[in-house]
Amino acid sequence: MNTTATVSPQLLAILVCPKCKGELEYRDAEQALLCHHCGLRYAIRDGIPIMLIDEATAL
Repeated sequence: MNTTATVSPQLLAILVCPKCKGELEYRDAEQALLCHHCGLRYAIRDGIPIMLIDEATAL
């Protein structure tokens, strides 16, 4: 299982925070997408962003 799989730039270009629809910051080293407006962190597992509000963690 590759835990450091990269997310495609095309996917990153269209993803927004599911809660506020704001921009997300991609953190490759953390394998996460961050929404600074909502203060949420969305994990990326095996190259797949987990965009569920219930699964997000606080920054």
